[in-house]
Amino acid sequence: MGAVETFNALPEERLRAELLACCAAPAWGAAIAAKRPFPDRAGLLAAADAAGRGLSWEDVLAGLSAHPRIGERAAGDSQEAAWSRTEQSAAAQTADDTTRAALVEANRAYEERFGHVFLIFASGRSQAEILAAARERLGNDEAAERAVVTGELRQIALLRLERVLDAL
Repeated sequence: MGAVETFNALPEERLRAELLACCAAPAWGAAIAAKRPFPDRAGLLAAADAAGRGLSWEDVLAGLSAHPRIGERAAGDSQEAAWSRTEQSAAAQTADDTTRAALVEANRAYEERFGHVFLIFASGRSQAEILAAARERLGNDEAAERAVVTGELRQIALLRLERVLDAL
């Protein structure tokens, strides 16, 4: 049985757990679960992408609740925490003390300005690149930043869903 067929056959409880590990916004997972069965990987990923684009701001905030600050190590032994550590590991290895300190300050300024953690699709980015993005995004207005955050959350969820499928 292929990954998508296995995904389609997952019991509700396991499916919910897998999807919440990808994105802590229950509405995202519910939208995907409601569309099972999927004919193929592309169909599943398209549904996941559409679900991410359709999240309300309250749903996005729920999704953000599970993300640590950039540069901070995710705690716990959950799948989501492990993925977060992996996603940020390359960036952590490329940072010097000055960049790390500047990122802490950028996180603080961002949270003060927008009221939530700075979220970025960190995979493949250095901390210097992440810092530059944080500083740039501090200039966004609320509406523009909400759109960026929603897109970043969607990208992270899609990457994690790919990991779920690869593990099935």
